[in-house]
Parts: sequence; structure tokens; C-alpha cells
Amino acid sequence: MEENQVSQLSLTTAYCRAYHASHDNPKIFNDFLAPFLFTEEEHKLRIQKIMQGIKALQPERASSFPDQETALAWFMQNISAAPITLSRSRYTEDILEQAIKRGVQQYVILGAGMDTFAYRRTDIVNQLQVFEIDHPATQAYKCRRIAALGWETPSNLHFIPVDFTNGDLKSALSACSSYNPKALTFFSWLGVTYYLPQDAVFATLRTIAKIAPHGSSIVFDYFSTDAKKDISVKAQLGQQISIQVGEPLKSFFDPSTLASDMSQLGLLLAEHLSPPEIESRYFQGRADNYHATQNTHLAKVVVE
Repeated sequence: MEENQVSQLSLTTAYCRAYHASHDNPKIFNDFLAPFLFTEEEHKLRIQKIMQGIKALQPERASSFPDQETALAWFMQNISAAPITLSRSRYTEDILEQAIKRGVQQYVILGAGMDTFAYRRTDIVNQLQVFEIDHPATQAYKCRRIAALGWETPSNLHFIPVDFTNGDLKSALSACSSYNPKALTFFSWLGVTYYLPQDAVFATLRTIAKIAPHGSSIVFDYFSTDAKKDISVKAQLGQQISIQVGEPLKSFFDPSTLASDMSQLGLLLAEHLSPPEIESRYFQGRADNYHATQNTHLAKVVVE
């Protein structure tokens, strides 16, 4: 991603949440505020680009759809990042609710993008200090959109700009007077590890292990090494889009060695969901065609 450019993938995942909230039932994850993050013109432009993409990639299939809504639903369920976006968000907030009951007082959202937690979860947000950490350009874009919508930003929500490729997470958090290094903290890091060098991913996790107290936890998602060999239409399209928007895939991890990798960083792998396990937990019994994303895993690690 270029230095002063908003992350287009953060907008794409926000659109996935917006579409699901507006069109699908039952909800895997109900981000009912996400549709408001886009103007009417932006909604139309995204749909137009999706339709163009379907025609370019699969012209025969595109011609078989009776209308635009059917084509859009097919794309969202079969090609887009919606399945992993929805399941990882649901998993994270489910785990966060459990963590609050165990005494977590702070929620740090790494790579927050267009996350709406602090505005949407009025049932639990007041129990936490919330810190959104993201690339300065993406964070500035979001703040402008929030201001345009007239949403009131909670006093316990704090925006902290950090570039994960060269920024210092420890210094950024320490500079925020509301951050308590001694408080039990929950970290989420969703849709980010794919686009960072592996060394940068490990460096961030190692930093968290050093600065957060024992028992703090981190939820993140990642691509397995098998994703490198995935030749499916969805996988190839995803890689093409990532390159086109300047955010190519960079990191892949071996699920069989993840526990030992985390242990070397001072973290305990507490839960590790494979695609079949994600399918069983969030997609089983659905009448539509949403399914867990192949080669994408969810992990919860705890500071030892």
C-alpha cells in the first residue's frame, strides 16, 4: 500500500459486511452500521465494478444471470472475501465477550480499517478502553467518513496511527495516556497478516507478548502455505485484486508449526480453527452458498 493511500482492501471488506447486513439471512455477523460507511454513489460504483469483473472473468456465467441482484449475490457468496470477513469478525467478537467476563479492560484493534465496533456494540463498549490502530491514511479516511455521518465518537475510543511495516507499536500505545500496560488486554488483528512480510508479523506478535500482561490474548487470521498452490478462480482473483490495489499477498504460515512458532514469541496457541472447523461453526445448515474460505485459518493466542 502506498504511503498516503487509503487501503482499498479495508473498504472491500467493509463492503462485504455492508452487503451481508443488508441482503442476507440469517446473519453470520451483523454489521448493521457498515452500509452507512458508503455513500449512495459509492455503493453504485462498487456494484458496477463487481459486474464488470464478473463479465471479464466469467463471461458465460455473467450472461446466465437473470438480473443484477442474482449476479451480485453469486459474487458475494462465491468469489468475494465475504465468508472470511464475516466469520473472523464473528469469532473475534464472540471471544471478546468471553474475555470481558474474565476481566479484560482494553480492546486493541490492529489494522482497524472501517471497523464499527465502538459505535455498534453499545452493549459492551462502555466496559472497555478501545484503541483503533491503523495506517495513517486509512485512519484519516475513516475519521472523515465518521465526521460526515455525524456519529458521536465515544470518549473511550482512541485512534492511533501506525504503519505496521516500519512503525513502533509499543511506542504508539505508550504515547496514548489512556492505555494501561498493566491492564488485561484483548487484541484483534484481522485481514492484515496476509499483506505483511512474515518478519513484520512475528515482530508485531513478539511486541504484544512483551508489552501485554500475562493472560492477554490476540485473535488473528492467516493464509496457510497451501494457499500458494491454490489455483481456484476465487484464489486467483483474490491475488489479482491484491496486486492491482497495491497490497499483494506476502505471508503464509504452516498450521502444523504454528504452535511452536507462537511459543518462540512468548505466546500460547489456545485455539486454532481450520477451514472445516470454521465451516462447522459458522456456515453449517445455510441455504445460500456461503462457505468457509479455503486455506484461511483463525487463531487465538495468549500471552504466557
